[in-house]
Amino acid sequence: MDHAAFPTFDPAATVRFYRDVLRFPVVHSICAAGWGPEKHPDFIHFFFDIGNDDRIAFFYYFGLEPFDDPENPGDAWARFSDDRPVFFRNSRHLAIHVDTEEDLTEYRRRLDTSEWPVEMQVAHETIESIYTHDPNGYMLEITRALRPVTPQEDLDAALTIDALCEVASGPDPSMDKLLTRKAELIVERAQAWQDDHDRKVVAP
Repeated sequence: MDHAAFPTFDPAATVRFYRDVLRFPVVHSICAAGWGPEKHPDFIHFFFDIGNDDRIAFFYYFGLEPFDDPENPGDAWARFSDDRPVFFRNSRHLAIHVDTEEDLTEYRRRLDTSEWPVEMQVAHETIESIYTHDPNGYMLEITRALRPVTPQEDLDAALTIDALCEVASGPDPSMDKLLTRKAELIVERAQAWQDDHDRKVVAP
């Protein structure tokens, strides 16, 4: 990834969060006066280095006020009615990788002593993550690997996605239908896997 970009209505808080709390340095900014079609506002496009040559960037448009009610759930991009499920609102998020438990603990310390404390810390399957929302309402995850992903898990993922694509394209998709179709795919493909394994065993 080169960068992920988002709109902001509060550049000062965004800089405090990413530069001052998380300590991601500002690495580039564009002062865009008179760009774009007629009536396009002047804007600043600014970038933070989040490691590994990746960046997160924000657009601030001069004179553009927040859409809808900033007190509604959601983020600067999308505000939702109160009945929109929290899991749906938070499914769009940015996850930043760190290498060690010490790294994750340090980011937790920085956030917990800021205006944006960690809201949740979870270990699930192969990763452990902390979560918070930035000043714009975007969910941010910082995550570390608990162990390497195995080739067997890669194969399982491929089977799951093949089954998902079939089931989601049909009527009334459900988890039960996905698991049933995945089991069928395992049976359908078992002989081909065995044949491939046997060829590799006897190969010189």
